[in-house]
Amino acid sequence: MIKLFLLSLFLFISIEAFANSEVLNRAEKYMQSGEQSDIFRAYNDYKNLYLSSVMDDDLALKTEALKGIVRSGNKLSIDVSKYSNELQAISSKSGYKQPEPKPMKKTKHIEDVQVGSLHKLKSVNWNDDVLVLTFDQKLSEKQIDYFTLHNENKKSYRYVFDIKTSMLTSSQNINKNGIDNIKIAQYSPETLRLVIENSSSVEISHTLNSAKLEIKLKTESHKPLEVADKAVPIRGDRDKVIVIDPGHGGNDPGAIGYNKHQEKMVVLNVSKELEKILKSRGYKVFMTRDSDEFIKLSRRTQFANEKSANIFVSIHANAVGNGNANEVQGIECYFLSPSRSTRAKKVAALENSADISEMNMYGKDSYLNLLNHHNILASNKLAIDLQMGMLGSLNQKYKDVRDGGVREGPFWVLVGAQMPSVLVEVGFMSHPKESLRLVDDVYIKNMARGLADGVERYFANN
Repeated sequence: MIKLFLLSLFLFISIEAFANSEVLNRAEKYMQSGEQSDIFRAYNDYKNLYLSSVMDDDLALKTEALKGIVRSGNKLSIDVSKYSNELQAISSKSGYKQPEPKPMKKTKHIEDVQVGSLHKLKSVNWNDDVLVLTFDQKLSEKQIDYFTLHNENKKSYRYVFDIKTSMLTSSQNINKNGIDNIKIAQYSPETLRLVIENSSSVEISHTLNSAKLEIKLKTESHKPLEVADKAVPIRGDRDKVIVIDPGHGGNDPGAIGYNKHQEKMVVLNVSKELEKILKSRGYKVFMTRDSDEFIKLSRRTQFANEKSANIFVSIHANAVGNGNANEVQGIECYFLSPSRSTRAKKVAALENSADISEMNMYGKDSYLNLLNHHNILASNKLAIDLQMGMLGSLNQKYKDVRDGGVREGPFWVLVGAQMPSVLVEVGFMSHPKESLRLVDDVYIKNMARGLADGVERYFANN
């Protein structure tokens, strides 16, 4: 059994290393083309490799990724000082000399806009019928180009916003009931393009409020509230099945919070709010439990398999001993993999404690068999999107939410899932401030909305 485990682990690492090598080669080809669009693709590849190197603690890969980020970022006039400083710190012994940053070029698109670096899109959110795009710097009207493309015969209405000298730091999910499609993408290395598409006309106006672009939308077919309960057709791209798994329950309370609240009830409240939001967006959602009951670990993923779920999301809350309770906080996402991280193993030990005797027996035969490369990569991507979603939503209102990152770990509750699966730690029950937030309705709603946005981002990109 040990030999089989080592062989499986070696094969996984080998495949992962090969995949990283392929991405590096692809990025280098993009760089050699000299086209700005290709250089931007290379920049994105290097950023993804950097994230992979952080999760795998791979110093060699991190060095190559940082070199690529700095080189491509300088060509695109993107501020990469953070990565440049990190590269300088880890490569001082190698004698590697960083390329000098190129001065930002003026083009006919931005000749009247005085900015030192590209504006970065920090968040996208809805305030009723107003779409709010928040950037890291103040915007000017000269940076906004707005035009419409209407095709009366095909009943196609497109409303386009080009935001110049701006870049997308991560994919954003901006679905809205009543609007067929909303997309935001990097149109060019220096321009973000937002496209609102609908089969009927939309009344649109926009205003600038410092670093915020606020776009108000009103459709022709705006229905009164009294008919809002009529069935809404499910969009094709949302015809997905999601299983949410509130951790612990019944005689297993999970972590006990600073204020004596129990993890089992905290995660149930978060899960119910997430279920409500996802259902309102057209997804088919099932819960492994919707009350205070104990569910065996093996039964949870079995339930997801029976429902033919597209993804499995297990919701938990973390805790540490009293000695570190005031210091340790933050949100984290884990995916199933043989972890090399001491921290991940400690968290897994807490979450694996329930029903462990059965899971030892259950896991011996299934754990290695289900460590397939496809699900590991997909689960990794899902974890990243959920983590980004939570941070994006919570940081709009709470400025001190700590990013615990995306990690791999040997969580028994994920063993047996035949679909991408993630364990979410929504915060630390042991932290005085965070434990109070975890029982606050407003915080829970923001948390659940972020998770829902992460789910939609995952399906949109995969």
